[in-house]
Amino acid sequence: MTVDFTKMNGAGNDFVLIDNRERKLKLTREQVARLCHRQRGIGADGLFLLVPNTSGKAQWSWEFYNSDGSTAEMCGNGARCFARFVARKTGADGQVTFETGAGVITATFYGERVTVNLTNPQGLKLDQLIPLASGKMQVHSLNTGVPHAVIFVPDADKAMVQQLGAEARYHQHFAPRGTNVNFVQLLGTNAIRVRTYERGVEGETLACGTGVAASALISAVVHGFNSPVKVQVQGGDLLEVSFTRNGDSFTEVMLTGPADFCFDGKIEV
Repeated sequence: MTVDFTKMNGAGNDFVLIDNRERKLKLTREQVARLCHRQRGIGADGLFLLVPNTSGKAQWSWEFYNSDGSTAEMCGNGARCFARFVARKTGADGQVTFETGAGVITATFYGERVTVNLTNPQGLKLDQLIPLASGKMQVHSLNTGVPHAVIFVPDADKAMVQQLGAEARYHQHFAPRGTNVNFVQLLGTNAIRVRTYERGVEGETLACGTGVAASALISAVVHGFNSPVKVQVQGGDLLEVSFTRNGDSFTEVMLTGPADFCFDGKIEV
């Protein structure tokens, strides 16, 4: 079966997007992994299917898969890309809504930049001492649609993202599903740099939207940052997280950043 696809990236976090509104395509985990494979497929951090919304809560819905074929509830950078893909396919202008595993997302367009709301974060835990091979590490955690651990480091360039990220991701403290792991460097007032080890990709990505949000919100609690927080990601792009804070809880969390079309193509599935 030949399938039309679009390749997009949001701040270097890249995705395959497929229009499946007619529900003709059913992908196995193995097929998703092959499509996302960087040598044997298209190459991507994840894959989205655009499908009809059946709950009546939004205009559209997505089915989202990590590059290993596993499913995930939410992806911030992917949400921006998905929104522009929906707009291109449906002719939507100004704003679109779609339902994800984490809830309904509203996306607003500002040229090539997109702002998406994130669902209210849950489960803030601070100052957890997690034993790793290099010693006990102070870790903070927050669920911004998917679980994230945040580790503050003096220099993001020197952070052992692959080694420590993998160890923390699979640590029993975050069992059974594990966590994404963010290494955060303070750059100044309301500004951070973030490198992320992503669960499901099982490695570092150039950006992670929900990780950027978790890092910004935890920086607000731990370091007294105010909204908005500017976040430099590994791909070099600058994202912005705005929010309303009430003590240790947050509402109206918004993520703004680029969402770029790379190319369209066809592939055998």
